[in-house]
Amino acid sequence: MTWKRIATAAVLIPVVVALVLWSPTVVVALVLALVMLLALFEYFALGDAMGHRAYRFWTATCALIILYFQWLTTAIRWGEFGGIIYPPRLVWFLHRFFPRAEDAVFLFVLGIAVITLATKRPIVEALPSAGISSSGLLLVAFPLTYTIRLHALGSEGPRLLLFVLVLIWTSDSAAYFAGRALGKHPFAPHLSPKKTWEGAIVGFASCILVALAFMHWLSVPFVILLGASAVGNIAGQAGDLLESAYKRSAGVKDSGALLPGHGGMLDRIDALILAIPVVWYYFVLLYPPSA
Repeated sequence: MTWKRIATAAVLIPVVVALVLWSPTVVVALVLALVMLLALFEYFALGDAMGHRAYRFWTATCALIILYFQWLTTAIRWGEFGGIIYPPRLVWFLHRFFPRAEDAVFLFVLGIAVITLATKRPIVEALPSAGISSSGLLLVAFPLTYTIRLHALGSEGPRLLLFVLVLIWTSDSAAYFAGRALGKHPFAPHLSPKKTWEGAIVGFASCILVALAFMHWLSVPFVILLGASAVGNIAGQAGDLLESAYKRSAGVKDSGALLPGHGGMLDRIDALILAIPVVWYYFVLLYPPSA
């Protein structure tokens, strides 16, 4: 299992790094759309295992709309759209009146209300279906769309996104191998019996190495970068535990079998789902990069 895990990572990591650093945000958004849909449908499969059938088409459609609005927001934010740089007054108008991600969330809520009332499913099935659909959108798809916001966060956006990816990859690997070698004290046995305090501590400590590795590549003070590493790691561990709770409720070990040694797409990105938006908010609030 370990060699499959390493082999899969060796193939995927260079592709992801190249995509993040050298592709425009619109290309990143298109690839993210595929990743998001794969993860979302794996989540729906977990719901099926629990006896809750999601409104798949409507939820996936709204997830894509949210992703589009997130990209549109970044395009308007920097005054570029369709390869054209617009006058400041027009940018202000677009920024004020164009739809945003929260508008798509409200559209989703309206659609769920209509579907729930109009469906032929018994109400005892319709409400759980609405619940699993809503949780899939809010706990999987919506947070992932902040990948676009982070990638487009000023001139350093691609490197900031790579920073979060490396942070999660490093802390996951450190926690995995430290837990296997040193782990004796369960971290959250009711959610994930194999996770240990030793692994979690070593994974958190690896944040320092990631911050040191990126401090000369990003124009961000080391203290700010170290804080981003810490909050990103904590958010990543929370996302990992959250997905473990989903799988435990569904009675399965992995969300899928798409990635050898890693399980499904949701298994691979679970920590990123919360880490990416948390780091985006961290930088926007504390140290917004310049354009």
